[in-house]
Amino acid sequence: MSTLKDKPRSRWSAEVELQIQFYDLDPMEIVWHGNYVKYLEVARCALLESINYNYPQMQESGYSWPVIDLHLRYAHPATFGQHIKVRADIIEWENRLKIEYVITDIHSGQRLTRGTTTQVAVDMATREMCFASPPVLFQKLGIVET
Repeated sequence: MSTLKDKPRSRWSAEVELQIQFYDLDPMEIVWHGNYVKYLEVARCALLESINYNYPQMQESGYSWPVIDLHLRYAHPATFGQHIKVRADIIEWENRLKIEYVITDIHSGQRLTRGTTTQVAVDMATREMCFASPPVLFQKLGIVET
């Protein structure tokens, strides 16, 4: 059984706790696979808030950060009423914003799902993708560019 203890936290990490709702279930009475993306988004928003760079702040800085890639690996299903923890860790930031996620059962620590999202900066004035992350991201992460 895999648990959150298997991997150390990154420097930039956030966790959210959720309870599985009835409306998230499919006919097999487990969470419909598409709803996991919503859980990742909740954790990603908490992570972005923690570095003071949420979506409105991104827009104010002149950049949008669309998700260009999403991977999910389902290990065990989540069920109605279950309490889960979703952890989000920034693992890459130089040329893209890559976030790794782990969803676990709060009580047992059992890993249910893991995944990643990749976002790239797009200059809102030109609508062009940036091939390197803009300085504002490094500033928010507390990294001095050399």
